[in-house]
Amino acid sequence: MASREADIWLQAAADPQIAGELELLYEHIARDTAQRRPRCDQSGRCCDFDAWGHRLYVTGLEAAYLVARLEHPLTPGAIADARARGGCPFQRALLCTVHSLRPLGCRAYFCDPTSTDWQQDLTERMLAELRALHDRHDIPYRYAEWRALLETLTEPKTPDP
Repeated sequence: MASREADIWLQAAADPQIAGELELLYEHIARDTAQRRPRCDQSGRCCDFDAWGHRLYVTGLEAAYLVARLEHPLTPGAIADARARGGCPFQRALLCTVHSLRPLGCRAYFCDPTSTDWQQDLTERMLAELRALHDRHDIPYRYAEWRALLETLTEPKTPDP
């Protein structure tokens, strides 16, 4: 059964005001990043989480924003396949199929070794802004592993008794 939080996140992601605020935050990240001109040395290999020894963490609202805008529904099987591969369900041949919808963690991460300090600072500042967006709109805040939140959002819904 899908969680009540998942329903709230999906409703919030569909709200034009909330979506607009999230998009402005993403634009801020893009501007800040563009000024620094980081290199992408690995061309999407970082999305192979197991091989790189890391995990992507996102908020429930970010995951819902992406899921609500997919052209084709995300299935639990696609997420399970991604887990088995150790990577992201949206990566195909080292390319991101949801690049314009990707969450903060993807937008602020670069494997460029000169990026460590500023990207950590940018991530922390934007996470604070994202938390404030949740608080302003009374949206439950959960920061969790990417695929786990995608699973929560794609669980079959059962009708209320």
